[in-house]
Amino acid sequence: MAVLVGFSGSLRKGSFNAALLRAAGATMPAGSRLEIMSIAAFPLYNGDDEAAHGIPAEVTALKDAIAAADGLLIATPEYNNSIPGVTKNALDWLTRPPADIPRVFAGKPVALMGASPGGFGTILSQNAWLPVLRTVGAELWTGGRLMVSRAGSVFDAEGAIVDARTSDLLRKFVEGFVAFAQGNSTRNS
Repeated sequence: MAVLVGFSGSLRKGSFNAALLRAAGATMPAGSRLEIMSIAAFPLYNGDDEAAHGIPAEVTALKDAIAAADGLLIATPEYNNSIPGVTKNALDWLTRPPADIPRVFAGKPVALMGASPGGFGTILSQNAWLPVLRTVGAELWTGGRLMVSRAGSVFDAEGAIVDARTSDLLRKFVEGFVAFAQGNSTRNS
């Protein structure tokens, strides 16, 4: 069974990216599941706070879940043509202490997807993630890309996808990433 962990890089209650992540969880292939976690409780990273108080429990829980999972799915918004601050902050916490980076990220399959009200999806945010994921040693899945443009017309008021084309693209994206994560897990066994 393939187990993926996913989080949304948006904290907004009506987040299109959180909705996209929930939709991904609902389209997981048989024999696989997506555990959706949150970064909402992560404080702003501050080395002084880390030295005084250690790693917050919420950060440790997500790190442990990622380390145990077959892959990580990040639903990233795009703010000002790049990675949102809260999402980057989460990754900064997830790489503390540095000695723990290999346990959590080395060779870990990671897929990026995102939704935006604009016309370009989240292409610039996804591109900005590339050097970050390389730095932590993750194995970026490049077999598919999912960028949902004009998200306001793709999701209804409850966050359900109402666009058949997007639903089909999401299903294919999730199937491809699950197959990649399972293959990577088999190779590393």
